[in-house]
Amino acid sequence: MPLRPAALAAGLSLVLALGPLALGPLAAPAAAGPVVVDGRDIVVDGRPFVVHGAAGWERLDELKTLGANAIRTYGDLGGPLLDAAQQAGLKVALGFWLEPPRRGFDYSDPKAVAGQMSRLEAFVQANRNHPALLLWGIGNEVEAEAADPDQVYSAIGKAARRVKALDPDHPTMAVLAETGDDKVRRLMALAPDIDVLGVNSYGEAIPTVVARARAQGWKGPVIVTELGPLGQWDAQKTPWGAAVEPDSGDKAARLQRYLRALEKDGAGEFVFFWGQKQEVTPTWHGQLLESGEWTETAEAMAAVWGGQTPGGDRAPRIAAFALEGGDTVPAGRPLRARLAVGDPDGDRMTVEWTVLAESRDLKTGGDAESRPRAFPAAVKGDATGATVSGLAPGAYRLFVTVRDGRGAAATANRPFLIE
Repeated sequence: MPLRPAALAAGLSLVLALGPLALGPLAAPAAAGPVVVDGRDIVVDGRPFVVHGAAGWERLDELKTLGANAIRTYGDLGGPLLDAAQQAGLKVALGFWLEPPRRGFDYSDPKAVAGQMSRLEAFVQANRNHPALLLWGIGNEVEAEAADPDQVYSAIGKAARRVKALDPDHPTMAVLAETGDDKVRRLMALAPDIDVLGVNSYGEAIPTVVARARAQGWKGPVIVTELGPLGQWDAQKTPWGAAVEPDSGDKAARLQRYLRALEKDGAGEFVFFWGQKQEVTPTWHGQLLESGEWTETAEAMAAVWGGQTPGGDRAPRIAAFALEGGDTVPAGRPLRARLAVGDPDGDRMTVEWTVLAESRDLKTGGDAESRPRAFPAAVKGDATGATVSGLAPGAYRLFVTVRDGRGAAATANRPFLIE
């Protein structure tokens, strides 16, 4: 399974400086007691702590309102983010980015390994005493696509050993791309200083992920460190290879079911992604839109976690969205779509239509992808449907966004082909 956001850390310093964490000076936080692992439990302040949260680092107060108790990061964030999480009442699974071999890192190069270890040591020393720190996340799917996964597991083990030497008061966690046939077993053998198993899992794999990890012998805490309603690798494809994205309502129903399944298994989870990210489309994996609205998936999280959405609002619903006459039309003929929407709170809705070229910049590992070209003049529509015309032959997507004016939205898109 592909890695998730390998390149997200690249823009984080800018996010921290300009955006949601510009909170002003904070008093130095008081030290907290150790976080320990006891059997299958992570124990904080003497009580089991089951993680309910998201991968992401913005709008933390809203995430807390949904019922979250933690966030997950991927690499090299500390200081201001930990302060912001502490202020919001959230714990942090603080990630350190171990470079994966698929990006060219050579774990047989002593100089490269020593440099990475030096960065890790500095990172731990700078953040180990912060009371918002829950655990150390060592890498993210580093083993995926590696020619020698055992070499990677050994490197994770060495990193975990060094972290525990520097900070014995917080657990270590490795994050795998699914469990594989023997990934968990190999990790246990080659990285015995890992305390918490993190697994990234999507779609219908989620309800069985804990059982599959246990079957390989893992006895400690399990956190599903990324989960989403459906990965594009498992989605239905059009004849020309475009992955079909679920509507926001479909995503919410799936997500709530998966969260309930993990609740029964006693596993923690970080929903992916509390933010916005271009991956196949601008809406596939983000729980927030580029324009800032949250979607119905937030309602699913609140329902399971015992929280509420901002202001108690509910998102608009897309009851029907279809391309009339199919998803392929000859050049020169308009493409028509029909739409039916509603809002459970009776809010006044606005509808926005967008056409984007089908993305060709598809990366593995969640690396940064460029946004496809938009064609604003090609589409005209309202709350009942849209007409697309004037496009050259090629593959495109028609997007609709329905907003309620109170911070919530519904989204859907359909791939189509002009022949």
